[in-house]
Amino acid sequence: MTSLPNSTFIVEHYAAASARIRARFEETGDGLAALEARSALVDSIIIHLYRILISENLDGPKDFCVVALGGYGRRELFPHSDIDLIFLSAGGRKGPSVRESVATLARTLWDTRMRASHSTRALAECSELHRDNLEFNISLLDCRYLAGNRWLFDRLRGDAVPRCAARDRDDLVRNLAGLVDQRHAKYGHTLFHLEPNIKEAPGGLRDLHGARWLALISEFDTQGHPALPSELWPPALRASTDEAWRFFAALRCFLHYRYERDENQLSYEYQEEAARLGIGHEYGKEMPAADWMRTYFRHARAVTQLTASFLDELVPARSTLYGMFQQWRTRLSSPDFAVVRERLFPRQPSSTADGALLLKLFEMVARHGLSLSREAERWVGDILRRREHGMFAGQWPALSSVLKLPHVAEALRAMHRLGVLTALLPEFGAIDCLVLRDFFHRYTVDEHSLITIQNLAELRKPARDGSSGAPMEQWKERLAEIFSELERPDLLVFTLLLHDVGKGMPPPDHIVGSLEAADTACERLKMAAEERQLVRYLIAEHLEMSATIQRRDIFDPETIRAFAERVGAVERLKLLTLFTYADVKAVSPEALTPWKAEMLWRLYAATANYLVRSLDEERVHIAKADSPKADRVLRLLGASARREELGAFLEGFPIRYLETHAPDEIAVHYAMAQQLSEQPVQVSLRHREKLFELTVLTHDRPYLFASITGTLAAWGMNILKADAFANEGGTVLDTFRFTDLHRTLELNPEEGDRFKTAVVDALTGRDQPDSQLNGLVLDQAAARPKTNIETLILFDDESSSHSTLMELITFDRPGLLCRVASVLARLECNIEVALIDTEGQKVIDVFYLTHRGAKLDAGCRERVHKSVVEILEPQAGTVPASGSVQT
Repeated sequence: MTSLPNSTFIVEHYAAASARIRARFEETGDGLAALEARSALVDSIIIHLYRILISENLDGPKDFCVVALGGYGRRELFPHSDIDLIFLSAGGRKGPSVRESVATLARTLWDTRMRASHSTRALAECSELHRDNLEFNISLLDCRYLAGNRWLFDRLRGDAVPRCAARDRDDLVRNLAGLVDQRHAKYGHTLFHLEPNIKEAPGGLRDLHGARWLALISEFDTQGHPALPSELWPPALRASTDEAWRFFAALRCFLHYRYERDENQLSYEYQEEAARLGIGHEYGKEMPAADWMRTYFRHARAVTQLTASFLDELVPARSTLYGMFQQWRTRLSSPDFAVVRERLFPRQPSSTADGALLLKLFEMVARHGLSLSREAERWVGDILRRREHGMFAGQWPALSSVLKLPHVAEALRAMHRLGVLTALLPEFGAIDCLVLRDFFHRYTVDEHSLITIQNLAELRKPARDGSSGAPMEQWKERLAEIFSELERPDLLVFTLLLHDVGKGMPPPDHIVGSLEAADTACERLKMAAEERQLVRYLIAEHLEMSATIQRRDIFDPETIRAFAERVGAVERLKLLTLFTYADVKAVSPEALTPWKAEMLWRLYAATANYLVRSLDEERVHIAKADSPKADRVLRLLGASARREELGAFLEGFPIRYLETHAPDEIAVHYAMAQQLSEQPVQVSLRHREKLFELTVLTHDRPYLFASITGTLAAWGMNILKADAFANEGGTVLDTFRFTDLHRTLELNPEEGDRFKTAVVDALTGRDQPDSQLNGLVLDQAAARPKTNIETLILFDDESSSHSTLMELITFDRPGLLCRVASVLARLECNIEVALIDTEGQKVIDVFYLTHRGAKLDAGCRERVHKSVVEILEPQAGTVPASGSVQT
């Protein structure tokens, strides 16, 4: 050892050399070259200090060496990154002179404004697992020789580190997986932040390092020696990973030089400058900041895919109990896909796959929350590379199956990551990694859309908050209940996917662009006309509820009336409310304030109340036959239809009829009405998803509603929803949606005609409701409610100017609706409008009633109440109503 080093000379040398490295970077934008140059500069300074302070012979002393760790060990020293070192000995404590020399070397590095972090370790320590500091074991994976005894370093690199990695592989991998998960949780498990931390956020440099460490652990475990970085990545991901690394290297150098410190936040200001300079892309070629950020997010997504691939492959099972659970999961395997350790593996070769089979894979993800294996991801990639034009045409049934399931958000994220989503819906590609630089939206547009769907999925977890396990807020519980009542959640999810794609299209109004994209997508997928109509409505109106909350007094009855008229139907209101909740909450974690959530619920409740209790006030008049919807109906009917005849048919129907039926449905109803002179009862039966829909059009008559419901009950059908409408001419249109409990119609299609004949016979007097209900009494024992449902009978004379509302809430049982309708008919109460709904075992039926053309007087209300109570009271062989009967 010689005299103390000249600190001033080293400081000046380091500063001058660092300035040259920066100047070269500013000239070329080459981040990798800057990392290599700074690493080499620091190497030269440490070797210089080593020769002065420890040993002029760079290979001595024989039992001591200096080792670089972490980014420095990888020769990836960013301009202001820390310099991690260990002073390694063969064993035992070094003498005072060596300890003093080590301390002087570290101080000198700090004097040069290098942040040096060092520790002194014995070789034996490096082969042990440090459970209280596993990060130290992981840092050894990147060890690199600097100076001292090379034999000692070779023992570290060639024996101690591989032995620990192989022996304690599971612990190291679990620790890495836990660190990744904790870090991702801090950033909401999404890489799509508008001012991301390029090191710590998902898809950043930490993930790239994590993937490298996982790959090294695997390599040590199987080969006993490390591989070159270029050899670590899976071949399919190698090119994208290398491109991402070059991009991030240039970007982090840029940020360090701009901040003059180790700061990695990509602010709006530096996004603008990086885009202007073409950092990481084509240096010196300016590009729009939004386009440059899309490049950033695509590279971040490639890194995320790489990390997920290694985690999926290497993270071990956690316990014997977990293994038993995994064995149970294997029973989820299907003829097309195997399930092993919660991962899906394809059974079919990619050459035989088609669009429907590909979507089946993601249906299993959406149904069971499974992950895709690396083999499945390769299988998906092969299919997409081989796909022919039109592979996804007409695939709405398969896509719909995915969109209805509880883990749909996970499935769609996997589809997006692998390119399936943009292959299926090219329109979604317009917002892939699209940044809105408005200082309001936290996420990219595509991520925002996926988060909306994630927000909906959290409503499937009743009474508990999906993220924290804490009890849900009351308003969230209410929204969860609304979500559980939806008839078509798949259409809501589909609309959320497309509602903002217009932001990546030329029209200045993004709603216009989104509507155009939705029309194209719906046509390609071959969706039904009524489905398309609902998708268009939700996209067109998706900002209306939020605007009403923010810009109108929702406690003003006129505000509620105007909004209700715009919505038109309760089912639409439910969809729009959930859409608004999911959309606002996805803007940023702070966007949905408690006040806004409460106002959203109040607007929903007030509007629902208005819609339900004023359905017969607004009715169609002849002028409405000149509406745009009537024009569309006429075009569907063809040249033989006359506007006056259509107007006569529509005259007197509640406005709600026009609002809740598509033009093609109205055209069918009109055509049925034209046949009444030949056949006085027109019946249509359709199979819709898991439900059947019965439409009956005929002239009004006593016991009409009771006769239809009696027939349905006699056939063992469970009525879920029903609507009853009547026009000015006495034509009645009743629609029933029901489940076929015994699958009679599903398994025996020929029974459909006999079922329709039974409906006609009941309405023409050839069969009676009372005879239809014979035999149902004994079956009621099977209908005992699983929860306590209080029976309520409520009358309301204030909400409608024409009718008295009777609301019946009780538990469901066979023949209930028929018996209630029969009582009303016997008491000469006409059903002007009926809203029938079933939630689980709870019946919520609302009847708009008149008696001899007027509201029910007090005596009539009392008679109706008494008679309905009688059919709900316990009878021999029947189940009593659960709870009391109240008025």
